Amino acid sequence: MKRMIMAAALALAASSGAQAAFPDHPIRLVVPFGAGGITDIVARQVGKGMGDALGQSVVVENRPGAGGVIAAQVAATAPADGYTIFMGTVGTQVVNPLIYAKLSYDPDTFAPVGLVSGSPYLLAVRGDLPAANFADFVAYAKAHPAKLNFGSAGTASSPHLGLELLKMTAGVDIVHVPFKSGSEAVNAAIGGQVDVVMDASPVIMPHVASGKLRALAVAADQRLPSAPQVPTAAEAGDAGLQISSWNAFFAPAGTPPAVLEKLNAALRRTLASPDLKARLAAQGTQLYSGAPDEYQRFIAAEKKKWAGIVKRADIRMD
Repeated sequence: MKRMIMAAALALAASSGAQAAFPDHPIRLVVPFGAGGITDIVARQVGKGMGDALGQSVVVENRPGAGGVIAAQVAATAPADGYTIFMGTVGTQVVNPLIYAKLSYDPDTFAPVGLVSGSPYLLAVRGDLPAANFADFVAYAKAHPAKLNFGSAGTASSPHLGLELLKMTAGVDIVHVPFKSGSEAVNAAIGGQVDVVMDASPVIMPHVASGKLRALAVAADQRLPSAPQVPTAAEAGDAGLQISSWNAFFAPAGTPPAVLEKLNAALRRTLASPDLKARLAAQGTQLYSGAPDEYQRFIAAEKKKWAGIVKRADIRMD
């Protein structure tokens, strides 16, 4: 009997030690878009900070395609041990359930780690498009219905939603061309394969500086420090054009609460870094706090907003 009690005590101690040791090897961060876009940029910088806080590397794994469905499914079916986290977006967490009759994952079953960041989008056109400003662009688009095309990071991605919102608020008809990442879409605009793109400042502004793109408006109510010369949508004449690329970290359903607490603590510590805040603010990205209640309030508002837009735009995948 004594041996049994001792064995049970040892097993409990070993179990407690194993929990306390988390993490004891690198953590995988699954990102639903390719390298070079704003989602990837933020994932790498925040992931580095979390890795430093946890004492283990956080390794980014890009799984682009299908509006984030591929990455979300990879994360949803991973072991619920904290060693796989997922960077969810408006597409994976809000829009995909609205556009797929059958979805291979349930976004509401993920365990939220915390809201990470938001990056207001800039609307830009290829450098040789005859539109010096937003008003010129709208006039040109209306004079050439369905002749302009818009490159995005994929169907139901944030840039695609931005296009649908633009079509409604400005009353224009533009053809959507999906790519696997925001950087691919921007490169297509630079090369003249598409006419219009919408993405975050770090992706757009270097090409504006080189003259290959022309930024027409920031889809927010304030100008960006990284693009002070670009007017807000309201200043340009379209106050309804408001969209940003937001993301949050999630773990598979069933991840132990103690592990989630460690991940959340590392995230909050990272997001509180003055250096990281300043670095990303200079690129046009706002960091959130990572607090659990912050995410719950935010996601409820996003679901309400985009349900109506997706319905009006009639975005469907099957």
